[in-house]
Amino acid sequence: MSSHSDDGPWAALEAHGEGLSVENFLTTWMSHVSNALRRAITVPYADEFGLTVAEWRMISVLAHAETLPFGELVMRSSTDKSLVSRTMRMLEGKGLVSLQAQGNAPRRKLICQLTPVGVELHDRVIPKAREGQAKMLLVMTVDERKVLFQVLQKLHRECLVHEAALHPHGVPEEDLSHLPSEPHEPDSGHVPLN
Repeated sequence: MSSHSDDGPWAALEAHGEGLSVENFLTTWMSHVSNALRRAITVPYADEFGLTVAEWRMISVLAHAETLPFGELVMRSSTDKSLVSRTMRMLEGKGLVSLQAQGNAPRRKLICQLTPVGVELHDRVIPKAREGQAKMLLVMTVDERKVLFQVLQKLHRECLVHEAALHPHGVPEEDLSHLPSEPHEPDSGHVPLN
């Protein structure tokens, strides 16, 4: 029989989790790996283009979706809404996104999209982002990549089931009353990227 060190701390796991140390919690490992991947992959190219990791996350999500309500952007970016709000205002100030308020306070929608300058920046960054992701994925074998992807999908589905049980009537609509009534005009001209 393989030793504990060979099998890892989860091989003989029981339903009550007795003996499972905090450093081997699934959430602890996911957090450590996520932070390490961010430092190894995302931070270098974000820094190169004068962006924070949060700014790049918003840009990349918007580039894929084109136009999103603020609440949807929060959900798709898996980011705290206060951080999304601050980040979007910073990107707006750089002329990289436009924010358009729709409806009346206090439950109005804020529509977010990239400006042409933001689209151009995204198109310059994304090749480096893809290269960095591919380099790390290729550390694994083909079979390891397949299994990891399947495991991540399974965990994500299970998290959605738990979330749905906690919010049987759906996640509450985002309250945007803390945001200014009128969006700022984005700065014109060249946007410094360093």
